[in-house]
Amino acid sequence: MAGRTRRWISGAIKRPGAFTAKARRAGMSVRAYARRMRGAPGRLGKQARLALTLARIGRRRTASQRSASARKAARTRARRRR
Repeated sequence: MAGRTRRWISGAIKRPGAFTAKARRAGMSVRAYARRMRGAPGRLGKQARLALTLARIGRRRTASQRSASARKAARTRARRRR
């Protein structure tokens, strides 16, 4: 399942960083800009809705998943130090 999710997300992001740049130029956070523009037509609306979807996906991780990935990251850092 995780492999399919990664492929879906990478296929959905056509122009990495473009939406963030638009939000910064507007002087807003990405989330606030996405909320404001989610009803916009065309590419901007699609980017806004995708940004909101990806934010929700990130929040869905449980505490055990976060702690497991933190442990894995700590092991990786420890191996790199050797």
